[in-house]
Amino acid sequence: MKFRGIALYLPQYHPIPENDLWWGKGFTEWTNTAKALPLFNNHYQPHVPADLGFYDLRVQETRVQQAELAREYGIEGFCYYHYWFGGKRILERPFMEVLNSGQPDFPFCICWANETWTGIWHNAPNKILIEQNYPGNDDHRNHFMTLLPAFKDKRYIKVEEKPVFIIYRPEKLLDPISTTNLWRNLAKEHGLPGLYLIGMSNFDWNSIENGFDAKTVYPYLKSRQWVSKRDFFSWAKQRYEIFRKMPTILDYKKIIDQYSESLNDSIVNNDKNGLLHPCVINSFDNTPRSGVNGVVYKNATPDLFRNHLREAISSIENYPTERKFIFLKSWNEWAEGNHLEPDLRYGHGWLKAIQDVLNE
Repeated sequence: MKFRGIALYLPQYHPIPENDLWWGKGFTEWTNTAKALPLFNNHYQPHVPADLGFYDLRVQETRVQQAELAREYGIEGFCYYHYWFGGKRILERPFMEVLNSGQPDFPFCICWANETWTGIWHNAPNKILIEQNYPGNDDHRNHFMTLLPAFKDKRYIKVEEKPVFIIYRPEKLLDPISTTNLWRNLAKEHGLPGLYLIGMSNFDWNSIENGFDAKTVYPYLKSRQWVSKRDFFSWAKQRYEIFRKMPTILDYKKIIDQYSESLNDSIVNNDKNGLLHPCVINSFDNTPRSGVNGVVYKNATPDLFRNHLREAISSIENYPTERKFIFLKSWNEWAEGNHLEPDLRYGHGWLKAIQDVLNE
């Protein structure tokens, strides 16, 4: 089963002045990952990295090892989260070193994570750290020019020679049609045939009407809504867990089954709503960040993930080969219990599931 597997990549895991100020000297996502504790019976925490250890993304050898591992198991490339707050960049060092050094020689694309940073994942929901704003077209031009060297890099992932650019919260753009037209025109002015724009949103969001080429949808926190609508007892159980100071616990298989159903229903409407690129998730548990306010997808296993991936690929079997993207959430979201990178419990199990499906 052939597909273009693109793993979402968090460029954290190195200290920055902002995190030193907000959370203490030397803070990285490893801080939360390492101090995590089980909060209920059979709760798998902490997640301890295996092959790559508690790495520092300022180290080129680490970035090369990550790419080699991903390539070994059939992942086509990384999608690096990118942060731009009206001209201010943050967590840019790992990707800029990848870009400027030419290493690793491994395909990539960029996702603009256009979301205000708050302390919500660190039990400080009312604390605004950096506000996402949209100052206007001059800012969009500056943003585009900052990314142009990446778009022109030979490693950049493309569709019909158009660089793939993903926007995490497309509905937050003040004028999406104007903004996407501007970005495409800037691309053409600088020798590119355009951009292939993907919005991360929900199944009802229409990418065509909003100026995008396609969309992708997470099997993510919105799954809580699916559970509550479909299953009153699950909803009641969630309320009980909150009352007794437990994280929200959701069944992984139920989530991926519901996602597959919604995915197939949505792809039927591709002509009307725009192309949908599936996103698969191997596990999720953000209690290292949020404690009892977190969410846990319980009973996730490589076998279930393998089936989840098969279902996603089957849904796009009629897509042109170049557009057979499957986004893999995620390569290294360790503080969300959401990583394809090996850990001490599952080893290479998640990666082997991807390889198995590719070889079928």
